[in-house]
Amino acid sequence: MKNVAIIMGGYSSEYQISLTSGSVVYHYLDKTKYSPYKIHISRDKWVYVNESKEEFPINKNDFSVDVEGKKVTFDVVFNAIHGSPGEDGLMQAYFELIGIPQNSCDYYQSALTFNKRDLLSVLKPYGIKTATSFYLNLGDEIDLDKIIETVQLPCFVKPNKSGSSFGISKVKTKDDLLPAIENAYKEDNEIIIESFLDGVEVSVGVINYKGKVTVLPITEIVSENDFFDYEAKYLGKSKEITPARITDEVHSKVSAIAKKAYEVLKMKGFSRSEFIIVNNEPYMLEMNTVPGLTTESILPQQAKVAGISLMELFDNAIELALK
Repeated sequence: MKNVAIIMGGYSSEYQISLTSGSVVYHYLDKTKYSPYKIHISRDKWVYVNESKEEFPINKNDFSVDVEGKKVTFDVVFNAIHGSPGEDGLMQAYFELIGIPQNSCDYYQSALTFNKRDLLSVLKPYGIKTATSFYLNLGDEIDLDKIIETVQLPCFVKPNKSGSSFGISKVKTKDDLLPAIENAYKEDNEIIIESFLDGVEVSVGVINYKGKVTVLPITEIVSENDFFDYEAKYLGKSKEITPARITDEVHSKVSAIAKKAYEVLKMKGFSRSEFIIVNNEPYMLEMNTVPGLTTESILPQQAKVAGISLMELFDNAIELALK
């Protein structure tokens, strides 16, 4: 039996969502092959939490835990942390240093994809289209007219490094721009302001399945709100349609781009990229490397349509990590 540490929680606003993802992984992991342990990671403490909700501190020197006088070590780590430190490369680098395999991409890919601005810059030379954007860092002078001239209205104001749509606003008037910038700065000290792309939003899961880079069935996102925000994602204010209602031509285009991005970046593990399709052309918004893994989340929905159960999805991730 392999001991699997399922890391969940994290340092960001996505803490609770990550706990849900981690619990789903714990529930669906094949208990005949693996002994899973729920490891809660927060700024204050790293602890193993057992079924009775008792906490046992993790020894950060070797990522082991002392459970009632017995030292437990882990063969592999399953990463279910959305946001920092699980999706920005910090945990990946730590596990690489101490020599424990983990199921998500390596630290460089993680840090790069978590930084929306840097990710899009790296992919641009490969012909991957993106929205027109304007960058701001905390402390920069804010010239509202210059921003509007560059990206036009309406536009989106986003923290550069955050997930689950925290801190994102759709801005329709000049008066709304400054409050939106201030809102985004609550999540991050870097901001990306993007032109509004009026088209169909799709989410494309790409995974390594049994050693082969596989594009999962594509999901179309129809939000009841102004855009696919936190409420739309987690409070049922959106319709997610898998497979997406797009033409075969668009389907093959967006699949090829998502796969190309995965391969160009030398990705491993799960990835889920978001695109807006305008006039049959896909524009990339971002890539998530630790996508939501709750039963309602997009990637598990896509796997289900592809005929891959959650047990198979998670088992495959661990098998690949152990190789």
